[in-house]
Amino acid sequence: MAEDGDKDVSGDVGKGADKQADKSDKEAEEHESVWQRMERPARPPRAALTHDRIAEAAVAIADAEGIDAVSMRRLAERLGVATMGLYRYVRGKDEVIELMLDAVIGREAQVEPAADWRATLREAAWGLRAVLLRHPWIVRISTWSGPLTPHLVGRLDGLLASLDHLDLDADTRMVVVGTVSAYVNGAVSTDIGLVEQMRNEGVSEMNELRHLYASRMMWLLDSGRYPAFERYIREGVRKDESEWRFELGLECVLDGIAARLGI
Repeated sequence: MAEDGDKDVSGDVGKGADKQADKSDKEAEEHESVWQRMERPARPPRAALTHDRIAEAAVAIADAEGIDAVSMRRLAERLGVATMGLYRYVRGKDEVIELMLDAVIGREAQVEPAADWRATLREAAWGLRAVLLRHPWIVRISTWSGPLTPHLVGRLDGLLASLDHLDLDADTRMVVVGTVSAYVNGAVSTDIGLVEQMRNEGVSEMNELRHLYASRMMWLLDSGRYPAFERYIREGVRKDESEWRFELGLECVLDGIAARLGI
């Protein structure tokens, strides 16, 4: 018990500790991912909405109209709920994009490691190419600081596991996987860019696009300043064979990895 005239500060100290604990809990909650919140037991009452339904609706919008068309308002309209109702499940568009990416990767791009590392990476590359062509908005969001979602990390884990039997350190294994993924993204970005260009010009065939740009091309070639490019334009016969280009490029990447690392 405090002496007369002395101030008992134990209560103030306790209150200060409680406030600090509350602040720490609030900061931790603010930085939780949507995946952490999803694993917590649901608190009733809950609407019939689910994270899977949100992802499915958002993917449908993005596939049809592009990622910019995905907004909380459009999503709510498609799902038939109030916009504010979505915020019980996600904090905003960034988390919606995480759900979208995770849903697509989980459904269409998972990896089963095989004994042959080249076979695993080749199959994964072709699989990812197909996914990106079906959902071109993924290429755009992958240029942002990409989110780490459960299925995305699961895919990465499978690719890394396909290299476990090789005499490579952890950093090198990640570089191998990242190099192949970067090739896929770059190659597919070119194909997607051509498709978007044709759509913007209102044509459906590459020959139609070439016809529109013929005068520009001839001006460049007639200048005589780009002889190597001119030889390609005049002599190349596989300009429209995107799968052939992708396969050759992928094999060059895999050959380079094998030669450089001796695997």
